[in-house]
Amino acid sequence: MEFGRVSERELALINFTLPFEPLSNKEILSGSRKASPKVFVGCSKWGRSEWVGKIFPYKMEEKDFLETYANNYNSIELNTTHYKIHSSRTMDKWAEKTTRKGFLYCPKMYKGITHEGGLYGKKSLTDDFLAGLAAFREQLGPILIQLNESFTPKKKIELFDFLKSLPTKYQFFVELRHLEWFSNSDAKNELITFLKEHKIGLAMTDTSGRRDCVHMHLTVPKVFIRYVGNGTHDTDYARIDKWIEKIKLWIEDGIEEVYFFMHLLDEANFPEFSLYMIDKLNDVCGLSIKKPVFVKKRNSIFQLFF
Repeated sequence: MEFGRVSERELALINFTLPFEPLSNKEILSGSRKASPKVFVGCSKWGRSEWVGKIFPYKMEEKDFLETYANNYNSIELNTTHYKIHSSRTMDKWAEKTTRKGFLYCPKMYKGITHEGGLYGKKSLTDDFLAGLAAFREQLGPILIQLNESFTPKKKIELFDFLKSLPTKYQFFVELRHLEWFSNSDAKNELITFLKEHKIGLAMTDTSGRRDCVHMHLTVPKVFIRYVGNGTHDTDYARIDKWIEKIKLWIEDGIEEVYFFMHLLDEANFPEFSLYMIDKLNDVCGLSIKKPVFVKKRNSIFQLFF
């Protein structure tokens, strides 16, 4: 993800402290820890060739990447659905590979709905998109609706009408990128009021160059965080530590579900970086999130060929 990326030289000038939590979040959370808070950590892809020899066994074929990814993680932000409306048959095949693993797919809405033209007149496309997702059944997590940076609060009625048209049986999160959604207090307050009323989440995007998108507003007792890293730069680990502190507080206050998806500059390092976060989350928050298991390194000429 390129949104909000800055040069390495600029990183030292950025205040990565998470914003203060709005008092209104107290209205959303119960105030006491749930017996089994659900926390999901994943990537936006299930297969990279660079993961072979890390979490994928040597000589593994690409067709086996998904099932092995699901052996190591409990969720994925499914970005492939942003670029194409997949058939229910395709998604059913994916679901078959991950069933019985407690795995969730969190698909991103098709760009033909959200990025090409306005949101009006998109019922047929939206119906087709959601019909495919039904194949995931109990493995379907929240659906991410991302609007592009040109979608301003002037289009709020268009956005609200679209969101009201969506079936309430699904959990949706909206990601907004135009500056005015966060700098204009009236627009922000109206948005948050609407989302709370309709039980729709507001995704948080933690990216270096757009700190306004880490808004910290909860509109449902669930949170969807899109973390944009900087190639496992030193600041990345400090930022992750801050998120773990915040997630711990939310868990103690009764948050029901946490979705944390990593978008790294170099996704070859995702297994190592995710292991750092999951180990620390489990330790600090008293959780038992599935974590990646690394394959044994080859250490002899014999192992290279057998």
